[in-house]
Amino acid sequence: MIDRARAEAVFDEYVSGYDADNILIAHKVTHTKRVAANCECIARSLGMDPEDVDFAWFLGLLHDIGRFEQVKRYGTFIDSQSVDHAEFGADLLFGEGLLRRFPVEHLRKEDPAILETAIRLHNKLAIPSDLDERTACFANIIRDADKADIFRVMAELPFEQRVGSSRKLFVEADEAGEAVMDCVREHRCVPRALIRTRFEGHIAHCCMAFELVFPKSRQIVREQGYLNLLLSESDADGKPLWTERELVQLRILKDEIGKALDEPAETK
Repeated sequence: MIDRARAEAVFDEYVSGYDADNILIAHKVTHTKRVAANCECIARSLGMDPEDVDFAWFLGLLHDIGRFEQVKRYGTFIDSQSVDHAEFGADLLFGEGLLRRFPVEHLRKEDPAILETAIRLHNKLAIPSDLDERTACFANIIRDADKADIFRVMAELPFEQRVGSSRKLFVEADEAGEAVMDCVREHRCVPRALIRTRFEGHIAHCCMAFELVFPKSRQIVREQGYLNLLLSESDADGKPLWTERELVQLRILKDEIGKALDEPAETK
């Protein structure tokens, strides 16, 4: 069993070395702990034994460990303009020995390899089809848990603060390109290479709902309500958030996500 108190204490000590006044750091600490809780919730819904539930929680705690150094060095969470945070975090843990600070003495023999693989894959467009069943399961747990809380981060953290100095890289346009909208209609995630504008980035984040694997994950997303906020057409004061042409596409997105979240588990 993972000693959760020790693991969280090590995590807190590690992140204390970064600027707590940086809103990106503060949000990432919150995100990490919420993802860990989501992982535990999903694992329990799958009927996992207590040891595997703990392992899922631990995976959530470590999945974004590379984000803190990423923000410190580059001032952004945009991987394409800095570093792949999943690969970077796995390198810190397994290449530079950061994992040894954590209470891993009671992990199953195969679990460190699963941990590394799941962390490296958690931000990728898809996971390889040749993973063994146990590795694929945990990789999907962390990916679902992460997506579920990213909706909260998107809803709570303003665009300018999320992307930092990289906001200048987004071009202006009045609607999303057809390649992005094809992803919406086909119920799949949007490849990063297609994202050119802020609105396309917004659509891409919402499209993560299409590829939630577990019924519990979809339940979490529905109950939290953050995705509904992201699909809103106006702000709290009734001011439109998007142009008329963007709103047409947003309504298409909203309809398709509604269908996807209501799909029976066996069709996912």
